[in-house]
Amino acid sequence: MAPTSLDAEAATMATPWSPRLLAELNGQHVKLARMEGAFDWHAHPEADELFLVVEGEIRVEFRDGAVELTEDDLHVVPAGVEHRPVADETAFVLLFEPAGTRNTGDRVTDRTTEVERR
Repeated sequence: MAPTSLDAEAATMATPWSPRLLAELNGQHVKLARMEGAFDWHAHPEADELFLVVEGEIRVEFRDGAVELTEDDLHVVPAGVEHRPVADETAFVLLFEPAGTRNTGDRVTDRTTEVERR
């Protein structure tokens, strides 16, 4: 039952867009993701997705606008809403979503990955 250091985990993550599973609780996964550039457009038909910026800045784009997030900001994308996260520079973000949620949601692309367990 040791604590998890977000800084230590982030320091070992070299590959962007490959979320690492840090914790599981009540059917939810808590993942840390290194973000660089623009991710794929996607939606999670059955799952809300929470973004909490740990380091840096990201933009969550929607077809009709965007939400800018800086360190310590969080935003929930409701289930079924098409979106794509964008990081103009490297950022680290905690993701909270139901266990088994695919990183590319309703689409399978070359960026679809299995969650990496620490």
